[in-house]
Amino acid sequence: MRGNLMLEKLLPPNVAVQTSRASDGPEIQVMAEEESAIATAVKGRRREFSIGRACARAALCKLGFPSCPVPSGPNREPLWPSGIVGSITHCVGFYAAAVAMKKDFIALGIDAEVDAELPTGVLSLISSDEERHWIANASGHVNWGRLLFSAKESIFKAWFPLTREWLDFEDAVVTIIPDDGSFVAQLPHTCVPAKDCPRELRGRFMISNGLILTAVLLDGPQPLDESFAVEWVAADGVEPG
Repeated sequence: MRGNLMLEKLLPPNVAVQTSRASDGPEIQVMAEEESAIATAVKGRRREFSIGRACARAALCKLGFPSCPVPSGPNREPLWPSGIVGSITHCVGFYAAAVAMKKDFIALGIDAEVDAELPTGVLSLISSDEERHWIANASGHVNWGRLLFSAKESIFKAWFPLTREWLDFEDAVVTIIPDDGSFVAQLPHTCVPAKDCPRELRGRFMISNGLILTAVLLDGPQPLDESFAVEWVAADGVEPG
């Protein structure tokens, strides 16, 4: 399944998605407002950034926005046009962006990873005892550790723009629900700002075509389309920078 279709299946129809499988080719130019983020970057990083930003602009165009820069904030986060939430991700050979109207969703995070085992020693750095115990006993030929890493990346990408608060890997305790391709993250009280933010974030995942994709959405003031909402929160039950 192509990456665009994978993300479109993870996200509701009012989220615009653009992906790229770009390999070696002509350099993609960034806009002047974006250049400062990669002024001293090596060639590989410049290419990752430029393709990601090209995906972001294409996704924004699907929402009716003219081509516009997506500069970076002080923490390297994308700065979206007013009224937009979004997320950009890339892994080896794959790039993607997803954007939505803030009136529909207050936070959005996506992540893409190569479907492979985590490097030795990484799982212990990004997981809790509870999560490692689940992975050790999980069935199926799935790279659960890499999926857990991706889920936490999506969670953090949704969380930081909403709260301006950092999350460490151990701050989000993730429960993976294989039967419906979803996951739930619990955040401790100490991580939740005083304003009205949830302690539970829900996401969805898909594994196909050599990729692990995850996505997290937080609803805005307007309710989701009812038919999709049933699917989105099907596990508990219960979406995936």
